[in-house]
Amino acid sequence: MKRLLLLSILSFFALSSCDLVSNENPNAPSEASSPQLLGNAMLSLPGLSSSPQGEYNAQYLSELIYIDGSLYQEGTTSFYGWYQGPLINLQTAQENATSANQAAVARILKSYYYWNLTDRWGDIPYSEALSGIDDFTPAYDTQQAIYDSLFAELKEAANQLEMSGSLDNDIIYNGDMEKWRKFSNTLRLLMALRLSEVDPQKAQQEFLAALEDGIMTSNDDNFVFRHLPNANNENYWYNQIVRQSREWWALSEGLVGLMKPVDDPRLTVYGDPAKSSGKFEGLTFGTSDESQISAQKFSLLGADIHEQDAPVYLVTYAEALFAKAEAAHRGWINESAKSNYNAAIRNSIQQWTEGASDGSAFVNQPGVAFNAPSGLEQIVTQRYVHLFMHGYQAWALYRRTGYPDNMESPQGREVPLRRAYTSDEALNNTENYNEAVDRQFNGENTMYGRLWWDVE
Repeated sequence: MKRLLLLSILSFFALSSCDLVSNENPNAPSEASSPQLLGNAMLSLPGLSSSPQGEYNAQYLSELIYIDGSLYQEGTTSFYGWYQGPLINLQTAQENATSANQAAVARILKSYYYWNLTDRWGDIPYSEALSGIDDFTPAYDTQQAIYDSLFAELKEAANQLEMSGSLDNDIIYNGDMEKWRKFSNTLRLLMALRLSEVDPQKAQQEFLAALEDGIMTSNDDNFVFRHLPNANNENYWYNQIVRQSREWWALSEGLVGLMKPVDDPRLTVYGDPAKSSGKFEGLTFGTSDESQISAQKFSLLGADIHEQDAPVYLVTYAEALFAKAEAAHRGWINESAKSNYNAAIRNSIQQWTEGASDGSAFVNQPGVAFNAPSGLEQIVTQRYVHLFMHGYQAWALYRRTGYPDNMESPQGREVPLRRAYTSDEALNNTENYNEAVDRQFNGENTMYGRLWWDVE
């Protein structure tokens, strides 16, 4: 973390003399207004989803070339970029806000980023982070403490919003404060369900509180990053597949195996038919025998997914409905698990097909129709299908529930349980790093240490 903060300070002094405008220089936040910093932080949102490693951890995509990421080799991953970029921008925006809405949205977004980080690494710097020169070596907060803080922060931030006001530079909701309120409460709902195995009582309590405060009510409330048809704001996968001509990814056999037998209408969006057969064919995840791999034989990532201006769905109404279905199945809420399950699938299909199919017939067919004895598996598996290309969230869903239960173990290695801390932290923040690793993982900083909420 010392290196992280020093880089930010050095970047500020190096760039401040160049008279760069704030949204072109995210490392010089003192030159920016809060709306500019908020807008800049929003530009980092696709990175929470658009990541090959996230897709490998969820086994959505199989590699056709350079087979390494899907083999789950031990390695470390840095979280520094998130602190140096969106988090410090949001902290500064909050501290220098000139309206309640600026401060509240900064708090909501900062909480959203922190939730994603702690679910990848476990304990992370939180309460002492983003302090600049006042603290180069922040302690790691426990994941449990971070969750407790985020529940409170999101509730307070939602209450801070002024519904009659607006927000400049809001590229997500165009200044609609009611949508920000629903988004904040929906985050609490999804976070609460993450605690279902480690603390069911706390999970139900927080779930009910979020539901009472008001969550998303339609696909119009979806938290979506919408790319633009230009090189400066294009979809990550467009850059990879079209601009760099990388036909490196096929749909996994596991994903196609869940969708093809039931004629899932989302499959034609998620992937393209194999060029050699005209049929949807998935590639077994982790296949490393190049003689078995051909871009012609398997379904590549769908053209709709890698369009230059293709959106990135981050938090959606359908996902909230799946969460309600699971809560109903667990007896937390007095609602129908089946009704919420069906509504979740219908809204997912409408979202992904842009209304071309309403999903009414799909939810009643064999293999999809809700069956209470296997309700949890059905709900989670359909939520997994819905979360396509948001691999890190699907990965967390799998770690918590064990579904879907068709995950491959390439070369005998199971799906990782976390991202390992980078060696830079061991060097720059040694005492706090060692304490965090010892506290959580008995001194072993590997990809197979269980997070607090991941109960075996």
